[in-house]
Amino acid sequence: MRLPQRSQWPRRLILIGWLVSAGTVVGRAAMLQVENAEWRQRSAEQHQMSRPVPSIRGSILDRDGVLLAQSREVVEVGLAPGELRRDENGFAAEASSALQSVLGLSPSEARRRTSSDDAWVVIPGRYPTTVRAGLEDIRGVYLGRDYERFRPHGDLVAGVLGGILDGNGAGGIEESYDGVLTGRPGEEMTLRDASGVELPGRAVPVRPPVPGGSVSLTIDVDLQEIAREELQEAIETTGSSGGDILLTDPATGEILAVVSIRDGDAAGLAAINTANEPGSTLKPFTVAAILSSDVGALEDLVDIGNGTWHVAGRTLNDVHPKGGTMTLADALRVSSNVGVAKVADRLSDRQQYEMLRDFGFGMPTGLPIPGETSGVLRKPEDWSLQSPVSLAIGYEISVSPLQLAMAYGALANGGRLMAPRLIREVRAADGSLIERPDPRLIRRVVESGVARDISGVLVDVTESGTGTRARLTSFAVAGKSGTSRAYRADGGYAEGEYFATFVGFFPAEDPQLLAYVKLNGPEGVYYGGAAAAPVIRATMEGILAAQQPPVDRRVLAHAARRPAPQNPVIRFAGAEAPGSEPAAWASGEGTEVVVPDVRGLSARSAVRRLHTAGLRVVWDAPGPVLGTWPAAGTLLVQGDTVSIDVGRIERGQSP
Repeated sequence: MRLPQRSQWPRRLILIGWLVSAGTVVGRAAMLQVENAEWRQRSAEQHQMSRPVPSIRGSILDRDGVLLAQSREVVEVGLAPGELRRDENGFAAEASSALQSVLGLSPSEARRRTSSDDAWVVIPGRYPTTVRAGLEDIRGVYLGRDYERFRPHGDLVAGVLGGILDGNGAGGIEESYDGVLTGRPGEEMTLRDASGVELPGRAVPVRPPVPGGSVSLTIDVDLQEIAREELQEAIETTGSSGGDILLTDPATGEILAVVSIRDGDAAGLAAINTANEPGSTLKPFTVAAILSSDVGALEDLVDIGNGTWHVAGRTLNDVHPKGGTMTLADALRVSSNVGVAKVADRLSDRQQYEMLRDFGFGMPTGLPIPGETSGVLRKPEDWSLQSPVSLAIGYEISVSPLQLAMAYGALANGGRLMAPRLIREVRAADGSLIERPDPRLIRRVVESGVARDISGVLVDVTESGTGTRARLTSFAVAGKSGTSRAYRADGGYAEGEYFATFVGFFPAEDPQLLAYVKLNGPEGVYYGGAAAAPVIRATMEGILAAQQPPVDRRVLAHAARRPAPQNPVIRFAGAEAPGSEPAAWASGEGTEVVVPDVRGLSARSAVRRLHTAGLRVVWDAPGPVLGTWPAAGTLLVQGDTVSIDVGRIERGQSP
C-alpha cells in the first residue's frame, strides 16, 4: 500500500525565507559599509583641509651676480594658551619669559598674550629664523613659515625691480617675470577640531614647493649707484623737481643704469614710462635725414639772417643768434633753430617722418617693463603746415629718455639701431638656462659714413659748441644738448618751466658708454648745455674712477686723446694742497699737466681728480691713497698713465 507524498512547499517557503533574510542582512551590511565610507569621508572633510604651501620667490641679480632682490624666510609666531605650561598660580612663566627675551615683547604684553582666553593667539610681526631656537621647544608655541622680499640696496634699483602685491609681481621685472620668479607652490594637509578651527602645529606635507628661478639683469649696481648720486646732486644743485639718467652700451643696447627721481622719490621709472618733447636733442636726426636723403651736406651754407625766420605763420628764433651765413655742421654745433630748420625745409614730409620712425620714435622699444610709452610721432597726413618746422627742432613729437638714448646709440654704433636689453639671462631653480638674449639689431637706419660725420659734429658740440661743460680732459666726447618747454597737466606749456637734456657718448671714435640726462624744471640757468651737460661729465668721470668700469680698457688705452691746445702747462692747486679743488688755469690750456697730490683721498676720489687733470689711472683696490707713481708734482703730458698706491681696506673698516 503506497503512502501519500508530502508536499515540498513548506520546505521551499522556509528556504525562500532564509534566503530573503540572508539577502537583507547582506544588503544592509553593504549599505552600512557604503554609509560608513561616506561618513568617514565627511568626517575627514570636516577635520582635514588641504592648503597650498608658498614657494620661495627667485632672486634678481645684476650683471655681475650681485643680489638686487631675494626672498628670505621669516617666522610667524602663534600661541595656543590652553596648551601652555602654567604654575600653581596659572601663570605661563616659561612662554612669557621666552616672548620677552626672544621677541622683545614687554612683560605686560607677554602676560596679556599668554593669559588670553582665546583658543589661538597670533603674535603680531614677522621675525627672523633665529627666533626658532628659543621658541620651538616650548609647548603651546607654534611657529609658521613665510617669506618676505628683501632688497639689499634699498630703493637703488626700485624702479626696475617693481614690487610684490598679494604675492604677485607688481611692476618692473617682478611683474614681467612673475611666472619664472614665483616657482610652483606645494601642498600640505592641516587638521581641524569639531568646530572647524585649525589645530596649530598639525600640518602634514603632501607635496613640497618648487622654488622660483632667477633673473640676471644688464644693470651694473656700481654704475647705478654713481648715476643715482650724480643725478641726486644735480637735482639739488639746480633746484629741479626731478630728473632721469640712463647709461647704456651702444654696441649691444644693454642698459647699464637707469634712475628716475620725482620729488625725492626714486621708486618710479619715468625714463621708460613717460615722454616729452626732446627739443634740440632731436636735431642730429633731422640732419641725418638731410644727409641720407641727399638734399644737403654738412658743408652747405645757410643764411640765418639775424637769427629769426618767419615761416608757415610762425616765427622761429635762435637762442644765441650769430647772424649771417654758416654751414649746416655749424648750425648743428651751435644748435641754430633757424639754420637746421631752413635746410630741413628741403625734405619731403615722407622723408622727414620715415627717418624719425626708423630711429625708433613713435613706437615702444619692446623692453620687458610694464607700461613702456611709445611716445608720439604723428603721420604726415595729420601734420599742419607748421609741423615740418616744429619737428626739425624737436617739437610736435614726444619721446621717452629710453627711445632717445637708443637713437643716439645708433649714431654711436655706425648707424645701427639696437634693441634695448635689460635681461642678461634667466635660469630655473636648478640652475638650467631658460633664456639668454643676444644683442638684437633692429635695423640699419643710416649708412656708417653718415653716422660718423654726425658724430664728428657732436664732438665739436662738446669742444666748442653748446656742450662744452660735458667734455672730458682725456677722451673726446660726442654729445648734444637740448632745452624744451614743459607741459601743464591741463594742457599747454607751463610758463617758465623747461626740461634740460644732454646725451653724450665716449670715446667718440669707438664708443664704450652712452649717457642720457634730463632735469625737470631747473631753476636759474635751465639750458641743457649748462644744467644737464655737467652731469654727463661727472657721471663719466665717476665711471672711469670705478675699480671695474664696464668698458673695454684696451679701447680706452688706445683711444685718441682730445685735441690739445697749444699753450704749455696746466697747473692745479691740488699739486700743493691734497684734497683741494682744481685751481683756475694758470696760463691757459696746454699739453702738459702737473700730477696733483691725492694722498689721503679715497681711491675713487683720487681717480676722479687725476682724470680731471687729463691723466689716465691704474689701480687695483679700494682704500685710502698712499701716493702715486709718478709722484705728485711730476710734469706729464695729458693722457699719460698714473698708478696709485692704495692702502688695502681690512674687513670691518669703512672705505
